[in-house]
This record gives sequence, structure tokens and C-alpha cells, in this order.
Amino acid sequence: MTTQGQGLDTSLEENCSMDFRRKLLKINEYLGAKDVEALKFLCRDLLSHKKLEKSGSALEIFEQLLAEEHLSEEDPFFLAELLYIIRQKSLLRHLQYFKEQVQNLLPVRRRVSLFRNLLYELSEDIDSERLRSMIFLLPNVFPKTEMTSLSFLAHLEKQDLIGEDNLTTLEDLCKIVAPNLLKKIEKYKTEKISQVVTPPVEKETEALHQEEEKLLSLLGNMQVHGTSQKEPWQNEHERRSNGDRATNGAPIPSSMEMLRASADIRNAATSTKEAAVYRMNRKHRGHCVIVNNHTFTSMKARPGTHKDAESLKCVFQWLGFAVRIYDDVTKGGLEEALQEYKSHSGHADGDCFVCCILTHGKFGAVYSADGALIPIRDIMSHFTAQQCPGLAHKPKLFFIQACQGDEIQPSVTIEADALNPEKVPSAPREVNLRESIPVEADFLLGLATVPGYVSFRHLEKGSWYIQSLCNHLKDLVPRHEDILSILTAVNNDVSRQAGKDGTKKQMPQPAFTLRKKLIFPVPQEALSL
Repeated sequence: MTTQGQGLDTSLEENCSMDFRRKLLKINEYLGAKDVEALKFLCRDLLSHKKLEKSGSALEIFEQLLAEEHLSEEDPFFLAELLYIIRQKSLLRHLQYFKEQVQNLLPVRRRVSLFRNLLYELSEDIDSERLRSMIFLLPNVFPKTEMTSLSFLAHLEKQDLIGEDNLTTLEDLCKIVAPNLLKKIEKYKTEKISQVVTPPVEKETEALHQEEEKLLSLLGNMQVHGTSQKEPWQNEHERRSNGDRATNGAPIPSSMEMLRASADIRNAATSTKEAAVYRMNRKHRGHCVIVNNHTFTSMKARPGTHKDAESLKCVFQWLGFAVRIYDDVTKGGLEEALQEYKSHSGHADGDCFVCCILTHGKFGAVYSADGALIPIRDIMSHFTAQQCPGLAHKPKLFFIQACQGDEIQPSVTIEADALNPEKVPSAPREVNLRESIPVEADFLLGLATVPGYVSFRHLEKGSWYIQSLCNHLKDLVPRHEDILSILTAVNNDVSRQAGKDGTKKQMPQPAFTLRKKLIFPVPQEALSL
């Protein structure tokens, strides 16, 4: 017998599905016969040709895309891509996208192949006169029926007269009838060669490791600089020695180079073939644990951290998580909490797990409230498939707001979490983030800063990283962005932040072994932070 709670969940899923189908119905109303032909042509690499030929409306194509899981409410980007290509950009609003956003995402999320896109672009410039001329030049190839430029190209493809690596026939036709189209073909060849030079890897985790190594190599060679700063910020580094005064001048990472490196990691995770999407429609969204350390037995307090904790609670509750905050957690208290959630029965019916840690830290580890240094890897290893079977094959997200090294750049008006800030900081050590992540899939670690550097927290407004993370989740989840796209936007935002004189910088760093895209379902209610 279905319980009342289960019935409510089913009802919400049905309503949510109906809402999405209502949007598709609205989009269909604006699409004419020419648009439908274009959609059928652009989907030829993904859907059955026989089914496409029988489709008489955009709705029938949408139905096929839904059935084949190329389109979903959680990830409608493929439809957004199609609308963008056929120049129905005004309809993107129904999917919570805008044209600039789709344009920026296409290099890493495109589903329509370069070849298919080339043919569609050529079709737009083949008018009726050019079409008749091309058909005339190829006798006994085409049926005695009226053809459009798209059906003409589709027939050439069906007869194996053109293909991704076979454009000779098309080039010969263009040379005679439409020489101006040769530029588009040459552009396609150049782009295709570029793809061959850098082919997509078969295993995402191998690609991630390679890109992380590239990032860490860059860290060792980057240019650093430092000047004084005057803002009520603290850095999140804590040394276990004496003194708590602020100091001047220390090297900081080059934010633009770090941003490029972060984008490299994201691009490696998204091959030319669209990644699958994690399931996010179980009975519960999952649990979110927030460790919020403000007061320490032997370190300075962290004013502003309660703002971060409340912002995280607000956002993740909005996303459907059951949130619990632990304040000023000792080493024993943290182990107790980890053991509780490691064996939590609720994971079986949940989609995801989130753990946020707000504290002091250094080089791949965080401090408990009683001053114990705990490796991040030890925390995350509680939730491997072997240790926590209920979370097997499900995404496990960890966000750490803490310093990851000694490199600081405070001024006399900035409180430093370092207990011995007068010590001249050494060059940043090369730290491999893979050592912090369990050697298995479905983990994501979001660090507030790169290894070797401090992170910054406003004494009243909270930390740069956590506040940016919360704001971007609020803004981009309704636009169906995946978590890696959101974290890239966070990197960009935090890298642009600085103190009043524009010198103090910070760059977050994600590392992950996710196998699929993680896209949170859009909450029904708006969020106000």
C-alpha cells in the first residue's frame, strides 16, 4: 500500500514532468514545418531515421528525444542547442537559457556533430536556383520528387557520396555553383583536424588525472605577486605556533592562469560525446552535513563563519537536502558524526550526499575545534562504496572552506589566521589533489583555494568561496547548469574578487572523479539569500 509520503513524491514528480511537457508544448507552437525539417536533420545522428521520417511535428521529435534520454527536465541543453542552431533563440527562455549562455557552453556540451552542423549551415545558403543546378550536375542520383536543400544533403549522405571525411563531391558542386561556400567547408576541416589532434579520452578519470597534473605543473611555474591590503578580511590558514598579528606582503597565485587551468579540468571531464546524467529523482535528495568551526582551543576564532553555515543551510535545504549543522566539532565529535552518516539508512533512498567543512586548514587537511589536523582523504574515505554501500554509484560532494598552505598576503588591518605570520612564507609546494580523493568514482572535492595558499573570509559577510558557491547555486541551478559548470563560474567570480586596493586574490580548485553530469532538479520555489 502506498504511503501518504510516497504518494506526495509521485504527485510532485508527475507535476514536475507535466510542467516540462507544457514548456515543450509551448515551444512546439512557435515551430513551423521548416523548423521541424531542420530538427529532424540535426537529430539524424542520434535518432532512428525511420522514426524521424514519420515525425510530422516537433512534439513527435521531442517525444523521441525524451524516450532515448537525449532530453530531460534535468538537462534540456540538447534542445537549447537545437533551437540555437535553427535560429529560434527567442524560445530559449522557455528552457531558462539565453543565447550567450548556450554559445559559451557549445564548445564543451555540443551534441550536434561538426559535420552535421556544417551541412545545416550549407543548406541555409543553397537557395532553389543553386539546388536545381546541383541536382542537374548529378544525374541519376536523386529521386524524381521535389527536394529541399536539407533533403538534398541527406540524400547525398544516404548514398555515401558525402561523409565526415568525404567532402570531395560537395566541394566539386560548390566550386561550380556556390564558390563562397568553400570557406565554410575549409573551416570545418580545420576544426575537425583540431579535434583529431586532441581526441577525447575513453576514461574520464584518466583524463582528470592528466589535467590535474597539468594544473599542478602550472602551479609550480606561475608568477606571483603581493602588496599591502586594507579590508576586514581574515585568511583561513592556521599555524600551530605563537603570535596572531597581521603582516604585510606575500606571493599570491595568478588568478587568470588558475582560471584557465580550472577550465582545462572541466573540459577534460566533458568529452565531445555528451556525458550521462546522475539520477536525481529518488524518494529523497539526500543529506547535507555542515561542520562549522568558529571557536578553537588553541587557535584564533573564525568570525563570519556562521554566515557561511546559514547560507549553505538555506541553499541546500532549497535544493531538497536534509541539512544538519555541527558547531565547533572536536576530532572525536567529527569521527562520531562521520560514523553516523556513513551508516545512515536514508542513503538508500537518496540521490546524493553533501559535506561542507568550514574551519582552519593546511596542505590537504583540516583542523578540528580541539586542534587536531585531520586529512581530507580520511574524511572522504568514510563514504566509499565499500564503507558506505548506500551511496555507491551516487555523487558525493565535499566543499572545504579552509586554507591549504602557508602563502598569505594580509595587511595591518586584516586578521590573519596564521599564528606566526612574521615567518617568511616559502615557495608553494606541489601537492597532488588526487591524494585527497578516494581512488574510486563519484566524488567531488571543492577547495576554497589551491594547494599552498590561504583563503579569505569577511568578518561579517562570510567567505569569498562559500558565498560565491551559494549565490551561483541559487542562480544557475534554475538554468539547468551542471555542478562543474557552476564551480567554473565560482572560480571566475572568486578570481575577480580582491581587497579594496585590488591586490588580494584567491582561486578555488575543484577535483573530482564524477562519471556523469550532476544537475540538480530546479526547486519549485524561488530562493532569497
